[in-house]
Amino acid sequence: MKALFVGAEQASSMLGINECIDAMDGCFRAMARGEAGFPPRFAMPLPSKKGALGLMPGYLAKEGVFGLKATSVFPGNAGTKYESHQGAVLIFEAEHGSLLAAVDAATVTRLRTGAASAVATMALARKGSSVLSILGSGTQAMSHLDAMAEAMPGLSKVRVWSRSRSNAEAFAEGASRRGVDAEACEGAEGAVRGADVVCTVTASTSPVLLGRWLGPGAHVNAVGASRPPARELDSDAVKMARLFVDSRESARLEADDYLVPLREGAIGEGHILGEIGEVLEGKVRGRAGDVDVTVFKSLGLAVEDLSAALLVYRRALELGAGTTVEFGAERGTGDNGPSAPPPAKDR
Repeated sequence: MKALFVGAEQASSMLGINECIDAMDGCFRAMARGEAGFPPRFAMPLPSKKGALGLMPGYLAKEGVFGLKATSVFPGNAGTKYESHQGAVLIFEAEHGSLLAAVDAATVTRLRTGAASAVATMALARKGSSVLSILGSGTQAMSHLDAMAEAMPGLSKVRVWSRSRSNAEAFAEGASRRGVDAEACEGAEGAVRGADVVCTVTASTSPVLLGRWLGPGAHVNAVGASRPPARELDSDAVKMARLFVDSRESARLEADDYLVPLREGAIGEGHILGEIGEVLEGKVRGRAGDVDVTVFKSLGLAVEDLSAALLVYRRALELGAGTTVEFGAERGTGDNGPSAPPPAKDR
């Protein structure tokens, strides 16, 4: 058996943001049709408490594949040469269960997360939205800038805030070199007020976005908080919004942006109006009017990783890229049936 391994540099060159947006749109729709699914993710903290191993399995029925993202999560890598998330997305074919590919997980995660927010923005934000606020200045901030440029054709202004003023300024300078009118703001409130779309991409465990800062008609992509106790939105922001998620089950297990206001009694269990795939498929109404505040709570799903990695795998096959490795073995068959396993070695 042969499996294709695609590293970070090659994966980045093969996974364009527009293609990834299309893949996320298809992935969310497949979920709404019952053609894609996944169990709750599993995380194993290391005894050192420095990091954890995350395992995220899922399947895409129509594509005939299933897979797993196995990734280490080391928040302390911020500011070093190492990504905070490192690992691989493994793709298996569903006919015989053979491994097809292993694709760099950090690349896949970076691009699919921004692409998912772009899909939600196109579905939920007001038409003509032009002012973007980004809270956070790390890897996902730049990914979301690229994604929002596609989701907001009239994008005219970007305001960024970070707890590190120097990081915010560096981000704004980098965005300006790419032809974007970008400004680093002293406070989060200044970045948010008057924004049409807000993307929260921080690692915060306490709210960085307050509901009173949001104007009528704003749309929020709440991205950075993916497991308790991480939280980016205060209860007022969630209460005032029409709330949509990538997965109800995941939100009820992992989203403190939703669970904290629920425990406080600020909202009820029915406050989640639907999954974004249901909005795309016309099963659930998204924005009801121009003054509605909408929130997309993104947790990141195994099927998103699998959809994006599948794009990379297919492109690598077309280009003859990646490294092919003999992985696994076919059982030998002959007149006497399958070959016997080798004898056990003494231990």
